[in-house]
Amino acid sequence: MRDHFELRDGDLAGRIGRLSVPRAGVTVETPALLPVVNPNIDTISPARLESEFGADILITNSYIIKTNEHLREEALDVGLHEMLDFDGAIMTDSGSFQLAEYGEIDTTTEEILQFQRDIGTDIATPVDIPTPPDADREQAEADLEITKRALADAEAADTGEMLVNAPVQGSTYPDLREEAGRHADATDLDVFPVGAVVPMMNAYRYDDMVDAVAAAKRGLGVDAPVHLFGAGHPMMLALAVALGCDLFDSAAYALYARDGRYLTVRGTEHLEDLEYLPCTCPICTEYSPDDLRAAGSKEQEQLLAEHNLHVTFAELRRIKQAIRDGDLMELVEERARSHPAMLDGYRALLDHVDQLEREDPASKGAFFYASNESAHRPEVARHHARMDRLTAEGHVLLTEGGTPSGDDFDATWRVVPPFGPFPRSLSETYPLTAEVPERLDRDAYEQAARGVSRLVEENPDATFTLAHDDWPESALARVPESVELESLSTVSERLGDEASSEGDDEGDAGDERDEGDSDGLSDE
Repeated sequence: MRDHFELRDGDLAGRIGRLSVPRAGVTVETPALLPVVNPNIDTISPARLESEFGADILITNSYIIKTNEHLREEALDVGLHEMLDFDGAIMTDSGSFQLAEYGEIDTTTEEILQFQRDIGTDIATPVDIPTPPDADREQAEADLEITKRALADAEAADTGEMLVNAPVQGSTYPDLREEAGRHADATDLDVFPVGAVVPMMNAYRYDDMVDAVAAAKRGLGVDAPVHLFGAGHPMMLALAVALGCDLFDSAAYALYARDGRYLTVRGTEHLEDLEYLPCTCPICTEYSPDDLRAAGSKEQEQLLAEHNLHVTFAELRRIKQAIRDGDLMELVEERARSHPAMLDGYRALLDHVDQLEREDPASKGAFFYASNESAHRPEVARHHARMDRLTAEGHVLLTEGGTPSGDDFDATWRVVPPFGPFPRSLSETYPLTAEVPERLDRDAYEQAARGVSRLVEENPDATFTLAHDDWPESALARVPESVELESLSTVSERLGDEASSEGDDEGDAGDERDEGDSDGLSDE
């Protein structure tokens, strides 16, 4: 186990953790945002990031500092913390971003790690190769080998108390990402950034981002703190946390502000298009859109950057509370409705349901069925697997509520879409207490039918009758042919007709008795 990272709580693959950074003497609660600080541009000072926004960790670029004579001399003279005026933990990048952008840099892993140690970096980064999405496999494999050599050089370096990143590359090849994660996890390095995902996010390829991170996570151990390099838009943080990412860095707050763009959890707005500010942060309560537009360019940039940070930190707090409450999936689903590409990302997340289920807590708060995607949540997969432990014997009725007439059953189990069948004694256990709408979608019924099919397959000596409430044909087609089907509406209609018929007969007999009684009374 990595003793510098402690897991405190979890939901899905998301977790609240404590990352100890010994060189800084601080412990960072994760999920955490590392605001990117450009040492050449002072949009919001690191001291304000700490005092006003609560940032206890940030990231800057050691290669930029190393290649700028003035910055290099100052950093070597007074140290990074004093130069930036920041008491929290400082992570530094190595120049790999510049390598990806410009094709070459003038440093090696050994040189840049030594420089990072000399200037007082708390979490350092080797020179890895960020292979872009859709690179041909030969290039991705060759780049990955170079990155592996960089990790070996980092292991061999004398880094003292400085933590060191072990980047996970592999482009858009899940098997390479998994291999890279497994290789990085086997090193004695400390933090595990998933790299080269920024081009995917810039192109709104959130489904590809999810697949890349999920593959990397399969190779990494549960105790590995995962950093999603270059991710920091509030819209996608819940999705990334649900995948198991712990650290995020972003220059978006500043870059978007420079472009007059206003971040929200539903996307990005242009200031020029806003009549109202849909936020309650200090900037949005003090200023109107007209006020911001009337400000000078420098002031406007700073105010927008402050808003962008406020909304991003607020979203991280919201995510942490969702983890505590056990309803992170509900938040992910809500955010997924903000953009079609986010919905693609959410659906890609559910493609990895078996992987999520292994880390998702077995019991938590409420399960709210909010869309057809809810039918594919980890809780449903876990319920189907759990039913394999139970035995059904004799003639078993599986029913949504009613009982077919004229049949004797050895046992009666409930059936609730999307979960499927279960003994009545489990009715009040999570997730079978789920809140579901009256008008369920096809996916819910089809998942329930899969549950029925699995129960039948696991209990070949039992016989089953399914009393359903008018399930769609697509769901009934998934029920094994050996199961006797009966619609509850038909049963109810038949029972109603029988009751009505019996009532009529009793009414006729009653009329005759009444008449007889009347006659008798008359005779008296």
